[in-house]
Amino acid sequence: MKKSFPVVLLLAFLVFVNCSKSTSTDTESSGSTDPNVTINKVPNLQGTGDSANDFLSNANFDKLLIEIGYVTGFKPDETAIDDFIEFIKETTFKETVEIQYLELSSSGKENLSINEVDDIIQEERTAYNTDDTLALFIYFSDAPSDEDEPEEDLVTLGAAFRNTSLVIYESTIIDLANKSFRVDVATVETATLHHELGHLLGLVNIGTEMVNDHEGTFTNENGVETPSQHCNQDGCLMRAELEFGAAMKEAITAKNGQVPELDVECLRDLKANGGR
Repeated sequence: MKKSFPVVLLLAFLVFVNCSKSTSTDTESSGSTDPNVTINKVPNLQGTGDSANDFLSNANFDKLLIEIGYVTGFKPDETAIDDFIEFIKETTFKETVEIQYLELSSSGKENLSINEVDDIIQEERTAYNTDDTLALFIYFSDAPSDEDEPEEDLVTLGAAFRNTSLVIYESTIIDLANKSFRVDVATVETATLHHELGHLLGLVNIGTEMVNDHEGTFTNENGVETPSQHCNQDGCLMRAELEFGAAMKEAITAKNGQVPELDVECLRDLKANGGR
């Protein structure tokens, strides 16, 4: 398991929260089909897990709009998206889920840092929250994460950051699936989407409080144990290894090709925060 990635993500969370409070261009008219409509981007530029209750309950939003921005040639499998919508309806009270696709040009980069991904999303994203609709943006990238160590079989499949953004490293998922006859692209896409959405839903302990303690830990380079923001229950969708290539493949293979599910503790947490 790649030990450094959760720390990198945690630092990214903090940076993005600060940026959302200080950037003067968060509110603008670009991205709307009506030039007279002003888009307030600030609600979509908060910290990871800050919108957990908004996803889970219908207290503030009863509809969900998912904008999928994909680099040409890296559009996700329809089966994975259908399964993703079903997962949303099983864990939240959102009955109305709309999908819109946005085809994008390549960044032209060999790999992407999480900050570069954020820059791309802020440039390309058009869907933001409205009165009754919560908006989620998912970027399917043709470039891998700059955190990858492919020679060690440590590759990042996806990441959640801010409160309504995901990145799926689609080129990495395709490479992983092509290396195994037991794992296909759609299954890895599905597992990655479910896992990363789990973080936006506040799992584990990043916006949705734990009913019972089930957060794992990892040891950093200085030998200090820190919270992992992942579940410590065997077989759970929110295990830390679901972030990474070889471990993801092994987890799916161990379940006879099935996507891991949320364990009882994660489900209990989501229900307590307004979910099903």
